[in-house]
Amino acid sequence: MTSTELGDEQFENRAAGEGRTGNWVVFVALVVICLLTVFPLIWMVSSAFKPGKDVYSLSIIPESPTLDNFRYVFTELPFLRYMFNSFFVSATVTLIALFFHSMAAYALARLRFPGRELIFRLIFATLLVSLPVILVPLFVLVRAMGMLNSYAGLIIPAIFHAFGIFLLRQFYLGIPDELEEAAILDGAGYWRVYANIILPLSRPILAALAVFFFLANWNSFLWPLTITSDQNLWVVQTGIASFQTQYSSAQNYIMAPSVVVAMPTMLLFFIFQRQLVESIKTSGFK
Repeated sequence: MTSTELGDEQFENRAAGEGRTGNWVVFVALVVICLLTVFPLIWMVSSAFKPGKDVYSLSIIPESPTLDNFRYVFTELPFLRYMFNSFFVSATVTLIALFFHSMAAYALARLRFPGRELIFRLIFATLLVSLPVILVPLFVLVRAMGMLNSYAGLIIPAIFHAFGIFLLRQFYLGIPDELEEAAILDGAGYWRVYANIILPLSRPILAALAVFFFLANWNSFLWPLTITSDQNLWVVQTGIASFQTQYSSAQNYIMAPSVVVAMPTMLLFFIFQRQLVESIKTSGFK
């Protein structure tokens, strides 16, 4: 073996060793990040099954697990009402939003009319505006329309969101023009093209958006807290916030409903995580 070949072999061995070391560093860092992320969830579940006297103990596994915390929350407090409100508002907003967003995205992606790009850019620019910025004017508008302490006040302002229109528009831009042109040649109008071609092809992206919209409204807190003073209209996040004030010294009564509220979020993510990732990959994001 020549000196050149020996040097090349030593360089390759050194590079392979450095590569393995780098992989181990990345692996350890990812494990630490995962533990830091999962530990609060584990602690929440553990505390939910602990009696009040053990809730501040350092043990992760409860020494004497109990269901009394869940029983108290569901029997002594109107938590079932809060869950119904959250589910009703989230489901209603999701269904209506998908209907209107899909129509708006179809018009902005497939139709030709003056000012189309300007309208889309204005809609997209609203993503830069967060809810706290418009909270006061939105509250004044809802109050002027008489929608305080009502399901309409919880639902209508949450329907329109630029993210859904943007994601659907990106998806519709990738649909081949030949499908739409063939339908138009057969005498189909825009409504028929939308209903018979666009919507069936949109099922994967609509399913992913349904999960996004449902979870966003299920976890909504600031807006429901702002416009509802009637406890019969409180959602789960508002109810848990009231528990923190009422049971600040009894964290077990706060952790139990928190576990129940977190379950739909985790289940939907684990069930539809593939669809969520695929929807982003097929919608123009790189």
